[in-house]
Amino acid sequence: MKIGTSLLAGLALLVLVPGAAPVRAAEEAPPEFETWLDGVRQEGLERGISAATLDQALRGVEPVRRIVERDRSQAEFKLTFRTYADRLLTETNIRVGRAKIVEHRDLLARIQQTFGVQPRYVVAIWGMETRYGAVKPTMPVIPALATLAYDRRRSAFFRNELFKALEMIDRGHIEHGRMMGSWAGAMGQPQFMPSSYMAYARDFDGDGRRDIWSSEADVFASIANYLAQHGWSDDQTWGRPVRLPDDPGFRARLPERSGRSGCRAIDAMTDTLRLSEWQALGVRRIDGTDLPGRDLPASLVEPDGAEGPAFLVYRNYHSILRYNCAHLYGLAVATLSDHLWPAE
Repeated sequence: MKIGTSLLAGLALLVLVPGAAPVRAAEEAPPEFETWLDGVRQEGLERGISAATLDQALRGVEPVRRIVERDRSQAEFKLTFRTYADRLLTETNIRVGRAKIVEHRDLLARIQQTFGVQPRYVVAIWGMETRYGAVKPTMPVIPALATLAYDRRRSAFFRNELFKALEMIDRGHIEHGRMMGSWAGAMGQPQFMPSSYMAYARDFDGDGRRDIWSSEADVFASIANYLAQHGWSDDQTWGRPVRLPDDPGFRARLPERSGRSGCRAIDAMTDTLRLSEWQALGVRRIDGTDLPGRDLPASLVEPDGAEGPAFLVYRNYHSILRYNCAHLYGLAVATLSDHLWPAE
């Protein structure tokens, strides 16, 4: 879905840009921006987007300087896991998450039956992204995406997202004036990028609209469908924290890193070994007891390096990383989901 956007008021606010002041194109923006925007309009017409939609959505669009600055300083890539988790896994956030599971128990049960995703994971992602719907994005999506598409760092990715957003407006999925999101263009309570909305958003309340902004049924179904389409199995958990052996030769026996998957976090894991093989290498549960008897394939993740915490993660954890490719995000969602378990 996503990129680095993210229960919780503290961190959710790190990914929104309320009150961001636009750079005035005529005075400070590079003169090439208007020419570039003309090219966007022409390509939009070639893609079948109506001239009326393009005129309405692109009128007055200017680059927003703070968005580029935020893109260079995402929390998921700068904090340690302990610091990140301490900001998120508070008693209040856990209590609210458990209450939400109870409040929506019947709906979440139907979501699980339909998509095969356990309620605690759906609610954990909902909590991480917009504090269970409490954080309301206020950044207009089109200027945000235009700014990042014009910027060179990930221009191809964001240019595609810009056209998907324009297509959403053109197809009537949402009115231009209501299309608010994060600094990176992620929208609604699940914080979907436009391409994710088009591919994975679902109408679960039966009103004919995929309303990820105000329908909790659609929000939950869309999150669950995203995970399901990325290989989720509801007969498994995500993984677990583990204790590594105090053995100087342990690291020399670790499998190689996983390779090129398109997600840096996945590529930073080791390749998988069966739990029985990790057990033979001396890895144990965090309390020192044996690993589970079910011989699942698992990878080792050390988000802060060899001196920090360690986790063995299963296939479902990969699905979480496809939602947001950062270990701090993935492990925070996973850990929060464990805290929400008693509510199920």
